[in-house]
Amino acid sequence: MKCLICKLGETRAGEATVPLTRGKTTVVIKGVPAEICSNCGEYYLSEGVARQAYALADAAAQRETEVEIVRFAA
Repeated sequence: MKCLICKLGETRAGEATVPLTRGKTTVVIKGVPAEICSNCGEYYLSEGVARQAYALADAAAQRETEVEIVRFAA
């Protein structure tokens, strides 16, 4: 698909590093399956993958961690 941000690049399947913040908690999720723009690097997550990433961030916030780095597991 054509990138919605830069409008120049095409997206390709790959893996992204996704930072999410929940309150005082920041979670960095590595290895997230995504469509990534070949020009600007913007990433797009499918609905199911985004749901899983948000659940990881919510769980870290419940543990009241300040910063957490996790690997995405499909």
